[in-house]
Amino acid sequence: MLTQSEPHYRQPLLKTPFHERGRALSQLDSFIPWSGYTTVDVFTGVEQEYFAIRNASSLYDLTPMVKYRIAGSDALRFLNRLTTRDLRKLRPGRVAYTVWCNDEGHLIDDGTVFCLREDEYRLCTAERQLDWLRASAIGFDVEIREITEEIAALALQGPTSCKLLKAVGLQGVESLKPFEHGTFAMPQGTATPVPLLVSRTGFTGDLGYELWMSPADAETVWDALMAVGSTRALRPIGSRALNIARIEAGFLLPRVDFVSAAHTLYPGTERTPLELGLAWLVDFGKGHFTGRRALLAQAARGPRHQLVGLDVAGQKPAHHALLYTARSGRKEAGSVTSATWSPTCKRNLALAIVDAACSAIGSTLWADIYLNRELVWERRMVAARVVERPFFAPSRRRATPPADF
Repeated sequence: MLTQSEPHYRQPLLKTPFHERGRALSQLDSFIPWSGYTTVDVFTGVEQEYFAIRNASSLYDLTPMVKYRIAGSDALRFLNRLTTRDLRKLRPGRVAYTVWCNDEGHLIDDGTVFCLREDEYRLCTAERQLDWLRASAIGFDVEIREITEEIAALALQGPTSCKLLKAVGLQGVESLKPFEHGTFAMPQGTATPVPLLVSRTGFTGDLGYELWMSPADAETVWDALMAVGSTRALRPIGSRALNIARIEAGFLLPRVDFVSAAHTLYPGTERTPLELGLAWLVDFGKGHFTGRRALLAQAARGPRHQLVGLDVAGQKPAHHALLYTARSGRKEAGSVTSATWSPTCKRNLALAIVDAACSAIGSTLWADIYLNRELVWERRMVAARVVERPFFAPSRRRATPPADF
């Protein structure tokens, strides 16, 4: 449960129901804020935690993910007007990734929509959107309520995640397809079966699941998973290891790869779904939605910018590097938003916003990278080739049922 031992002004960051378990395993005492909560950045080492994602199973505290219950006779009509995707196709037991925009077609945020039952949905986002949602709901018979504190969540990701869930008693979980969810009970290691909503979703681009539960059951679920996972190389992970995996998967992170149009201060820094490689989420044929007219106009004339994947020469990540059309550095072409060395791909990867004219697959740009070696700065201009995303997409992420690794 949330810690209530001190008034909120003495504890500006809330603690998740898993906080005490996480702190006990945190060797580096490295925490960061996320949506008003304190969460682990690194437990033991980024490399160890990263390879748990790709080679075994990892456990990540997902509780700070902002969650809204959207219910009422107009819930579907409201969501279909709000978001760019046609959610009429979303049936109970399914999850959809979607985005929503302002009237100018600029991205407000992205998130996942769970269809729990007819006329009841759960919207999960990285940032709080209650004001925008309620303003957009005027005229609809719909109730919107934030339920972040009412639901604890864990992300169990990695090739052995399905086998681990079966080992704790979640029989039938192997039948879940990607972007499906179901209700299960966890009997293993618990006095009484614990009800769970399990979705085959995640932020790693790998086989994985997300577990949603009552905060009162959070530590019980954590303990059961860790006990069964102790002989299966299960490892809790922090945000830094997860960030490497999400870049490999080509996933976008708010405030890193784009800034919500609700927060931008300077003209021209807003981005549309078409510029961020999310055109597949925009369904112009479903009828009106917020931003449709502006996005239709942009689709007709073509976006001025485009988010691309880059394969950067060398081994030094191109963090925040400016990009140029030639090695001379005379003409700027864009900038890197996310970068990492990929231990699995053995490549220096980056996501970048570039001029549309430079976004074709196979195009070569030049990244201006600065390195600090013992307080001495070095500047390197290295080639960066535009490549397809995702950078890493194992077949196991979609296999149903998953193999018992």
